[in-house]
Amino acid sequence: VPTSIVDGYAVCSSDGPGEYPLIPTPSRAGGAAASAMSKGSVCYVTTGGPVPEGADAVVMVEDSEKLQDGRVRINKAAQPRGMIREIGSDIEIGEKVLSSGDIIGPAEIGLLATVGAIQAKVSPQPVVAILSTGDELAEPDDQGPLRPGVVRDSNRAMLIAACAAEGTRTLDMGIAKDTAEALEERFDAAIAQGADILVTSGGVSMGDRDLVKPLLQRRGVIHYGRVLMKPGKPLTCATIETPDREGKPRLLVFGLPGNPVSSMVTFHLVVNPCIRKLKGYADPHLRRVRCLTSSPMKLDPERPEYHRVMLKWDDASGGFVGMSTGGQRSSRLMSMRSANALL
Repeated sequence: VPTSIVDGYAVCSSDGPGEYPLIPTPSRAGGAAASAMSKGSVCYVTTGGPVPEGADAVVMVEDSEKLQDGRVRINKAAQPRGMIREIGSDIEIGEKVLSSGDIIGPAEIGLLATVGAIQAKVSPQPVVAILSTGDELAEPDDQGPLRPGVVRDSNRAMLIAACAAEGTRTLDMGIAKDTAEALEERFDAAIAQGADILVTSGGVSMGDRDLVKPLLQRRGVIHYGRVLMKPGKPLTCATIETPDREGKPRLLVFGLPGNPVSSMVTFHLVVNPCIRKLKGYADPHLRRVRCLTSSPMKLDPERPEYHRVMLKWDDASGGFVGMSTGGQRSSRLMSMRSANALL
């Protein structure tokens, strides 16, 4: 039945403002509709209460006044069908409320509850293993004086946080030393623990201690190993067949560069859409918008460069404006601190 959108009085819109008798039985949400009313009378109705037969509008309580003699003064004219929630105005019969590939958020949960769908088939959370590589890395909680050339491992914590923000289950595979045996052991552990994706950082460039690519060549198929982009040129993507794992016939491996900014940029541009694809997103790509720049920015003339910017809405121009986060060296993680976009 049609219901009231507000707390107020059901009226005949043609009556207009004036004083009217109040029929004794109110119409309340969850209850039966009040008796049919006729012109020249009003009926109290709560939000969600059925609109009595004979009424064609509702006037809000704020636009009325209850008088001492039990009558009600209507102070504002009502429009026909005003403040009435019509049958099917929220969800029509046969209307599709969700489609395959839709993201299930709070509103979607509410829609499922509304239509009585207490279960829904969803894509499982991908399991992402995160591995740092390099003899130069120390754990972040290492508080002692670091040896010359040693740095705390920022990539692993950062990538785990990025995966968590995307709603995945993560496996912390620690730090692997620059030996083939150490890498092989961590790869095997990621496979054994059910990883869908293994994300490594470091070990994919051209040095004699960059051992991730040789391992991938030996155990799987490298789909690409150098990309025309800045930062992130050594980015590598490979697959390793794992036929013994039920439901997980292969491991997808992304070898990210070791510099922290390169690692994060390539994660957002390449790994993140892949995670979303595995989660069942209809459109896994990152959002793109047009923007102006707040100042001239010199970009690499040979490789497409992804400049870290802080994107803000500008009322004067009626669009987004991107402000550089400063020095763009791939080792300078400060350039990612306030960035919310890649230009």
